[in-house]
Amino acid sequence: MRGGKVAVVGGSIAGCAAALAAHRGGADEITVYERAAGDLADRGVGLAVHDSRYAELASAGYLDAGMPWVQLVRRRWYVRDDASGTPVGREIAVMPFPFRTYNWGPLWRELRGRVPAGVDFRAGSPVRHVRPGPDGVEVTTDTDSSRHDLVIGADGYRSAVRAARFGDVRPAYAGYLAWRGAFPEARLRDPEPWADDDCVYAVFPGGHVIIYRIPDGAGGRRVNWVLYTAPPPGLDLGLGLDLRLTGPTSLPPGGLTDALSAHLGFVADELLPPYWGALLRETAPDELFLQPMYDFTAPRCTADRVLLVGDAAAVARPHTGAGAVKALQDATVLESALATADTWDDALDTYDTDRTVSGRAMVDLGRRLGGAFVQATPDWRAMDQAAMEAWWKRADGSGAFGGRVLKN
Repeated sequence: MRGGKVAVVGGSIAGCAAALAAHRGGADEITVYERAAGDLADRGVGLAVHDSRYAELASAGYLDAGMPWVQLVRRRWYVRDDASGTPVGREIAVMPFPFRTYNWGPLWRELRGRVPAGVDFRAGSPVRHVRPGPDGVEVTTDTDSSRHDLVIGADGYRSAVRAARFGDVRPAYAGYLAWRGAFPEARLRDPEPWADDDCVYAVFPGGHVIIYRIPDGAGGRRVNWVLYTAPPPGLDLGLGLDLRLTGPTSLPPGGLTDALSAHLGFVADELLPPYWGALLRETAPDELFLQPMYDFTAPRCTADRVLLVGDAAAVARPHTGAGAVKALQDATVLESALATADTWDDALDTYDTDRTVSGRAMVDLGRRLGGAFVQATPDWRAMDQAAMEAWWKRADGSGAFGGRVLKN
C-alpha cells in the first residue's frame, strides 16, 4: 500500500517520529498540526534510553550517534544516615544502569530536522475537531478543514484525537507527584562525589529522587532530577491543580506555589542526604515544574482511520524509563505496518495488535514500580546489596525496565 494523505496531530517527539514513519511507509501527503506556536526545543527536561533500545532504534533509523547524549553505566542507591556524617548518604547498593540520557529539546530538534521538507509542518495550529467517516477523517482547525486517509494522534496524554474516538478514557491520578528540575552542571558546588557516569537514586520513606546528567545541546551538560513523593494531606496545591482529576493538569516552570516549594524544601533538607538535598536547592524557581502522576491505556490504539501513538495511546509512570522510547517504537511499528499492508485496515490492525499489548504491559509495569518506589516503600535503612537486588527483581518482574524489546 503506497500513497494517501496522512495527518499527524501533535508535533513533539512522538509527532515528528510518526511523520517520519508515515513518509517512509509511503504516504504521499503528510500534514503535522502542532498546537504550540513557539520552538518546542525550549523544553529542557531529561530522558533516558536503555542501550539495547538505542541499538534497536538506531538500526530502525530513528536515533543515531549524532544526537547529543551522555552515557551512564551504573546506578547508586543512597539513604540518609546522619550518624555516618557522609554528605552523599550511606550507599546501600550499586547496580548496572546501561542508559544513554538525552535532553528533550535538542532531541526534538534533531528529529524535527529529519522530517522531510515535503511534510507540511503547521506550528500554532491547534486541532478543534476530528471527525472519522467511512473512508477517511476530517480534521478541522481554526482556519481550515481537510480530509485525510489516516489521522495519527500524537498529541500527548490530553489527546484531542483520543477523545474523538475514546471519549470515556481519562488518565487516572496515581496519588503522588513528580517535581522536575534541571540546571547547568557548572552550578554544582562540588561535583567530586558524583561520577559522570553514575545515576543516583536517593531514597526515603514514601519516595525517592533520581539524578543524572544530560547534554545541554550546546556541547555542555545539565543536571537533571525527578523527585517522586505524595503531597501531605491537606496541602494547598493552588493554581487550579485538581487532584480529584476532573482533567489532567500540571504546573509549568516557575508555577510552584509557596506550599509546594516549602514541601520540596522539607524533603531536600530533612529526608534526603545533605549533598543531594543541596543539589536540588541549586535549582532556580523557573527551572522547576511539577507533574501529578497519571496512568491509563486506551482500549485500542486504532479506531476507524484514527491511530494513536506515544502518550495519546498509553501513559505509563516515568519509573519505566520508556516514555520517549515507546513513542519511537510506535513509529517503527507504524512504518512497518504501512509499508507492508495492502489496505489501510490491514495496516491499522497490524499496528493495533502490537502496540495495544505493549502499552498495557508498560502501564502495568509503571504501576508496579510506583508502588515499590513511592507508595509502599521498604525500610531502606535496613537494605543492603543482596536485599536491594532481591527487591528490584520483584519490582521489575517483567524485565521491561527501560522499554520493551521491539517485535518487528
